Amino acid sequence: MKTFLWFLIGVIGGVVAAHFMNKDPRGHDILAEVDARINGFTTVLSDAYRAQEARLVEPVAPPITDH
Repeated sequence: MKTFLWFLIGVIGGVVAAHFMNKDPRGHDILAEVDARINGFTTVLSDAYRAQEARLVEPVAPPITDH
């Protein structure tokens, strides 16, 4: 329970800090840059997942037999 309380305090503190940081123009720019980097990362991750999924669901050619 104590660990959960510290986790909750950390989350609330992070939200409050981000709110105050977003009010400042420089802080707003920093948060926008972080958001853009996160979006870029998730886009790359999504593309890699879709490519892997497409590769795994490709039909496999039957083996060639010499008769």
